Amino acid sequence: MSTSADNSDWDFVFQFVSDPLELDTGPVTEKPVAERTEPPLGAVLAQVPTPPESFASSPVDSPPDENTLVSVSTTFFPGAQLHSLPPDLVLLSSDSVFFYVHSHILLSMSNNGFNSLLPPSPNVDSSPLGPVLILPEPSVVLNIVLHTIYDMSCSHYSPSFESLSAALAVMSTYGISVQKHVSRSTPLHALLLSHAPLYPLELYALAASYDLYDLAVPTSSHLLSFSLASLTDEMVDRIGPRYLKRLFFLHFGRADALKRLLLPPPHPHPPTATCDFVEQKKLTRAWALASAYLAWDARPGTSSPTLVWDNLITHGYRPLDEHYGVCPCTVRRAIVVRAM
Repeated sequence: MSTSADNSDWDFVFQFVSDPLELDTGPVTEKPVAERTEPPLGAVLAQVPTPPESFASSPVDSPPDENTLVSVSTTFFPGAQLHSLPPDLVLLSSDSVFFYVHSHILLSMSNNGFNSLLPPSPNVDSSPLGPVLILPEPSVVLNIVLHTIYDMSCSHYSPSFESLSAALAVMSTYGISVQKHVSRSTPLHALLLSHAPLYPLELYALAASYDLYDLAVPTSSHLLSFSLASLTDEMVDRIGPRYLKRLFFLHFGRADALKRLLLPPPHPHPPTATCDFVEQKKLTRAWALASAYLAWDARPGTSSPTLVWDNLITHGYRPLDEHYGVCPCTVRRAIVVRAM
């Protein structure tokens, strides 16, 4: 009895050896936004009738398929408790995914009647599920837009940057304010900002095109090491003159600030047994040469005290290295304070 139990335990362990875990080290893929299910009660799916064959005298309707499955949103489905009222509108994406929403919520968030698809008082369809609007947008993009309208986060779907960018364009098409729904502390703002490390320039251009200042500012910190000379004409057009000027001034301003902080030599201190005024004059000359070299070659991304010190020492200015050991109150404090 004990032997059989042990064997079953080992069989349980060996299944993980025969089927190793798949560790995904690549980029995060988008999660599906819909699942296939049976049509809800009362739904009528319009189908294009099949033309009769040439030898048939009249068309014959084929019996409906009892096993018909449709793709329904995993968030906006008929039984979702998103509002106290049941959904009264069905949106159908270009890839045939059904979204069950509330027309009054869409109208309240749109300034053009949802691109004139929804009148102020939409007629109630005979179907209990409401009218069906066929939209040209794919489900992944429409899912982001609807989550934004309902003030919900869609981060659990892991939308790609391309889908988020397309969603902003769709929001503008349907009269939904991008600046309002991508303002600071909104779910869409946080989701877009999470792509800044991988797509800093693209996200900055996206923020600039919609004048999203609160999104452009934190994104610009990821562009400090970016070479402005590599900007293409297309990207310059997307960014626009105002935000392009801010990006240039960010680079130039940080470089000028580094020069102002680094060029003045350290303040002298009372002479000691290991560092008198003569040694301090040597330090001042060495500092002037090293800081001038570093200030000339500095880039906006150079901000670490360790990096500053390594640049000063590795270019042959040994008096600084000597004073670093015997006079840390002068050299080390000057480097740390100025490079922070």
